[in-house]
Formats: sequence, structure tokens, C-alpha cells
Amino acid sequence: MKTRHKIISALAAVVLLAAVSVILVALPRPESAATVAPAPGAAAVSADLPAATASLEAIQLSFRDIARRVLPVVVEVDVTETVTQSSSGSPFDFFNNRGGEGDTQEFQRSGLGSGIIVRQNGSTVYVLTNKHVVETATVIKVKLHDQRTFEAKLVGLDPRKDLALVSFTSREALPVAELGDSAALEAGDLVLAVGNPLGFSSSITMGIVSAVGRSGPESQSQYTDYIQTDAAINQGNSGGALVDIRGRVVGVNTWIAAPSGGSVGLGFAIPIDNAKKTIDDFIATGKVQYGWLGVQIGDLTETAPYTGFAKDLKVEGLKGALIVATYKDSPAARAGLLPGDFVLRIDGQEVRNRDNLTQIVGGLAAGSTHEFEVVRGGTRSKLSVKIGVRDDKDEVAPPKNLWPGMAVARLTDELRTAAKVAAGVDGLLVGAVTDPETPAGKAGFQAGDVIVSVNGTSAKNVMDYYRSLNDTSKRTVTFVVNRAGTQITIELPR
Repeated sequence: MKTRHKIISALAAVVLLAAVSVILVALPRPESAATVAPAPGAAAVSADLPAATASLEAIQLSFRDIARRVLPVVVEVDVTETVTQSSSGSPFDFFNNRGGEGDTQEFQRSGLGSGIIVRQNGSTVYVLTNKHVVETATVIKVKLHDQRTFEAKLVGLDPRKDLALVSFTSREALPVAELGDSAALEAGDLVLAVGNPLGFSSSITMGIVSAVGRSGPESQSQYTDYIQTDAAINQGNSGGALVDIRGRVVGVNTWIAAPSGGSVGLGFAIPIDNAKKTIDDFIATGKVQYGWLGVQIGDLTETAPYTGFAKDLKVEGLKGALIVATYKDSPAARAGLLPGDFVLRIDGQEVRNRDNLTQIVGGLAAGSTHEFEVVRGGTRSKLSVKIGVRDDKDEVAPPKNLWPGMAVARLTDELRTAAKVAAGVDGLLVGAVTDPETPAGKAGFQAGDVIVSVNGTSAKNVMDYYRSLNDTSKRTVTFVVNRAGTQITIELPR
């Protein structure tokens, strides 16, 4: 069986296309089979037909084997929730004499999703699914592939990644999913989606990995990236498995991008690597603990508000994330990270962008120490950072501790027009003050201010701005600001 898998995994796509082509060439057209002589080489093509058929059969048997191993570890998750709804909206309320306007009634509503058996400790079986499948459930039932049904209970919810873990009891040892390595996935890899779409239990579909490292929509959590696939995913697939050609779970099917609500070949799964710590944390403590750095971060794209930043900070062509501000007494501040630092790597792992930095740090254990490689003032350096704990409600620190608490941008022609800055006024535009309680807010900065100089140094260049801002030899930072044509001085205490 292992030998067959090795052969098929290497040759499946090529052999499948080649075999289909051979069969099409080999089959004669019905209307000409009796009257047209075989073309030169036709006998050789016909002789290849059994080999092509054998190749197709081997592929088919491989997919059958994957299905046999995966279907038993993917379960149906049936939920019941109590819904409260106003009774005044029903056209039958008057006839049923159910009371006046504003009355409410409760009713039970059923829902369906999928889950993956990821662990069995003794008689306790753990099923990984999506948070949105079970978060409002009053009753949870798990139906196995063999149709046995078990009452389940919620172990924990992870709203940041839309993951949840439920458990049920079975004295019998059940099949448990083999978790793969989602970091090894590449676009073009064959994958299969397993779940219960639209109530059709134990369904399996095939496709490829369309892309990796996808970001979710704005309403979707940025604590995970996503695998994009064209394997058919529909409602009811949520929480089901995305598996590779060895039957290993590489993703948790989570959402689709489709105006109709049905599959259009744009399905998205949470990489299983992003769920492994969640599983362990839930089983150990019933909750997920995220690492906290204590910074505000941004992406240095060549669009507002970061046009020209990469050139000024000497990080052109580099991947990473910009530290825009730091919280006082945070892990970042204690480690010496400063506004204007550009984070390249953490423990040697490349930081792709802002969201990726959030994902990496979130996955680090509180209290652990890690090496951050940054570019500061055009020079690379490394800092050791001891990670803190992120608050469950993301209320990590008060705004008054955010330094400096404002975002600046280079004054391009577009921004000059939008902010109505007069010609001849040069500097850095204050794009936003994060909160009135930040140091910048309390000092009196306003969106639309133009910073002309910082500590006597011209503020035309972002590098000079951050260098002056981070100069701890002075107890205050002195800004010369042009506000609607009037020049004022603002002092920002450290």
C-alpha cells in the first residue's frame, strides 16, 4: 500500500492527463470504424490502452483508499440552539391571540456542520470543528461515519481563529485523524475536502490547492491565514477536513467566497498547523492562550499611508512588518523594540507581513523568549523578546500607554489635496491620532497637522522622524507643527 502511494503521489496528475489523452486517441469514431483503414501507428496506440487503463485504475484505487481512511475520522456535528424572536412579526398572531406588540417566543432551531476526530484520551474523544458551528448550541450531537450518535459537550471556543473543540465519551477506540504538515503545501497540490455539505453526510470532493497564505475578509480574524482550494465546499462542510493525497489532515474547512452561498471553487481552510496548539491548549486548560508583543504594526505597501516609507527606512524589497507604535512597559518596550523598527524574522522564520507577525506572535507561548531580527535606521540587529499574554478580550493595555499614539505619512500630492495643505508647506502629515488618551492625543495633536520638524531636525524624511522620536537623551520631544497655515510648537513628554 505504501509503495502504491509513493508511485501515485509522484505521477498521478501526469499519468491521469496522459491516460485520458491515450484513450481518446485510441477509440475509433463509430461512423468511420467500418470503412476507414487504421491510421499508421494505430496498433501501437491500442496496445498501450491496457497500460493506460491500469494507470487510471491505480489512481482510482488510491482515492478509494484515502476515502476509506479519512471518512471514519470526519464526523457530522448536529446542533440545536434556542432562538428568541418577536411574535408580533407573524401574520397568524392575531388569529392565535398570542398577545400584543413586543411579545417574544422561544423555539428550537437545528444546524449542521462537520468535525474531525483529532484525539482520544482514554474514553474521551475530542472533535475539532469551527466556532461558528457550535458557539450558540444548547445541544451538540456527534454522528460517526457508521451512523452511531453521541451526546457531546463543548470543551472550548477560539473566536480569533474560528475554532472549537467538543468531546464525547466512547469506551471503544475510534479512528483518529493523522494531522499533516500544512506548511509543506504548495499551489497545485492535490487535496480532498471531506464533510457533510448541505446535509449529504460523508461526502468527499477533490481539487487542488489554489493558493496558500490567503488573508480572510475584513470581518474574518487575522490570527490565521487560509488555504484556498477549488475542491467543492458548501454549507455543512464547515469544520470538516481538507486532506492531502496521503489522507493526512492539512486544513479545517471554514468558509467560502460565493455570492450565491454555494460552491464556486473558492473554498478556504484553516491550515492545520495553526490549529495544533489550539487543540493542545483546549485539552490542557479549556482555553487558548495567545502571545502578546505590545505594538501597533503596519504593512509598508506603496500606498497611503506608507508611500515612500520603505525607501526612507532602507527596507525596499524586504518582507516584514513596521512597528508604528509601542505600549509602555510591554514585552516589546522592555526588549528595546522601538517605533520605526521593521521586523524581518522571528527565530529565523520570515515575517511576510503585518498579519503574519500577529499570527506568529500569537502562537508563541507566554513567558518564552524569542529572537527578533529587525532593521533600524538601515542597520540589521537582533533582540531577545520575552513574550507576554494577550488578554482574552484583546484589552491588552490602556491607550495612555501607546507611544506616541499617532500615525504619520509622507505628504504626497494626493494627501496634500485631501488634507487641504497649502503649497510650500512640507513635512509629515498626521494621518490619525489613535485615541485622545494617548500621549499624542493629550499633547494636542490633530489629524491634518503637518509636522515640520522634530527636536530641531527636518521631518521630511521618515527615518529622521523616528530617529528623533526615539532619542531618549531628551525627556520631551519637541515638534514644530503647521496647522491650517499657523505654526505651533507641541511638546510630547516621554
